[in-house]
Amino acid sequence: MSETEFSSPRTARLAWITIVVNLAVIVWGAFVRASHSGAGCGNHWPLCNGEVMPTSPSLETLIELTHRITSGVALLLVIALLVVVRRDFPARHRTRIAAWVALAVIIAEALIGAGLVRFGLVGNNASLERALTLGAHLLNTLILLAALTGIALWSNGLPRLRLHALGRRGWLLALGSLGLVVVSTTGAIASLGDTLFPARSLREGLAQDLDPTSHLLLRLRVLHPTFAVSVGALVLWLATLAPRWAANADAAGRRVVAIVLLQWTVGVVSLMLLVPVPMQLVHLVIADLLWISWMVLVATLLADQSPRAPRSNDATARAASASYTVPADSSR
Repeated sequence: MSETEFSSPRTARLAWITIVVNLAVIVWGAFVRASHSGAGCGNHWPLCNGEVMPTSPSLETLIELTHRITSGVALLLVIALLVVVRRDFPARHRTRIAAWVALAVIIAEALIGAGLVRFGLVGNNASLERALTLGAHLLNTLILLAALTGIALWSNGLPRLRLHALGRRGWLLALGSLGLVVVSTTGAIASLGDTLFPARSLREGLAQDLDPTSHLLLRLRVLHPTFAVSVGALVLWLATLAPRWAANADAAGRRVVAIVLLQWTVGVVSLMLLVPVPMQLVHLVIADLLWISWMVLVATLLADQSPRAPRSNDATARAASASYTVPADSSR
C-alpha cells in the first residue's frame, strides 16, 4: 500500500513568508556588520545599553535594535509555523522534523548573536574568534533556510526524499551543497575583511591579499572568489544535467543556472567597485536565493516518485495525526 502524502497550502504560504522575513533579517544583520553598528547596544543582551527601549538612541543603536526586533519577529514566525505544522501533519512527518530543526537553529542563531555582543566580537574587532563565530552564524543560517524550504516544498505535496535515488549522482549533489556552504562561509570572512580593511583601489586590495604580512582576514579573502568560481561551475554543470535525471527538475535547474550567472556578474561588478556596502548586501541576497533554489533542485531530484494518494484537507491531516488512517476523499 502506498504511503499517503499530505499537503497544506496555508503551511506552505506561512513557510515562504517566514523565509522572506528571515532573508530580510539576514540582510539587515549584514548591514549591522558593514555599518559597524554591532556595538550599538553595548555589550548588553537582550537589553540594549541596559534598557528595554533606549530613550535617546544613536544611529548605531537604532540599527542594532532594529536587527534584534526583526530577529524576534522571525523567531515568532518560526514558532507559529511549528504550531501550524503540528496541526496539519501527522507525528513523525518530515515537515514536523524540519519545523523542530528550524526552531532549534533559530534559537541557536539568537544565542550566537548574543555571544557576539557579550564577548565584544563586533564593531572593529578583527580577531580570528570573530571570523569563526561568523562562520558558525552563517552555517546556522543555511540550515535554517534549508529547513524552511523543506517545509514549504513538502507542505505543497512534494514526496519524501530518497537519499539513494540518484546513486552516485547523489554524492555530486552533496558535494555541490557542501561547496555552496564553503563559498558562503568564505564570503562572510571576505565581507568582514572588506569592512575592517577597505582598499582604496583594486590594485591595493590585490596587494593586501597576497602580502604575507597582511592580516589573516585579508589573506583569507582570496579564497572566496576561488571557491565561488569552482563551486559555481560544479553547480552550473549539475543544474544543466538535472532535467536528464528528473523531468520535473527542468524549471528548478534553469533557475539555479540563472542565479549562478547573476551572482558571478554581481561579484565581478562588486569587486571592480571595491565592494561597497550596497553591493555586499545585494551579493548576500543572491547567495541566499541561490542556496534556496539549490535546495529546491536537490529536493526535486531526490523526491520519491512512487505512486501516492495525495491529501490536502487540513482536518483530514489532523485526524490522521491521531489515527494514521486517512478516509477516502473523492474531491481530489
